[in-house]
Amino acid sequence: MGRTLGIILIIGGLVVGAIVVALMLVYRNEGSLSSGAATLGIALGLLALSLPQLGFGAYLLMRGQQEAAVAETAGKQRQLLGMVKARGQVQIADLAIELRTSRDELQKMIYELVNMGLYSGYINWAEGTLYSSQASELRQLDRCKNCSGQLELAGKGVIRCPYCGTEYFLP
Repeated sequence: MGRTLGIILIIGGLVVGAIVVALMLVYRNEGSLSSGAATLGIALGLLALSLPQLGFGAYLLMRGQQEAAVAETAGKQRQLLGMVKARGQVQIADLAIELRTSRDELQKMIYELVNMGLYSGYINWAEGTLYSSQASELRQLDRCKNCSGQLELAGKGVIRCPYCGTEYFLP
């Protein structure tokens, strides 16, 4: 909505500016205004009428683009959660292709979902597989499901196996 309104305001500001310039030139050519008065009218008309519309329109356009980017990321995160929960385990490469994103962006989305408390499961980065798992199962783990190594706390909601690199995510 903000993008559309921004575009409308920018177009409106350009139209108003063109009308102001055209009117001042017509009045000047008729002899109703001197050159100085026409120039002053153009300057004041553009500053008072056109520039505020252009500025506010540009602000709304940029804000709308930012909101669209946030909405796109949220949509991809919902899609990611749905795929992992429905399938139980998903290859990272498949996720990246289906979501049309890079591995780094995918990793960032997973960590954001963990920080929001929306995802519990684990990931084996070396194997390239993301697993969905119940949080209650993961809270009882003290050994890695992949290599049986001792697990270590790696951050808020993240437990990492120092031997194979598998990360477990707790909400």
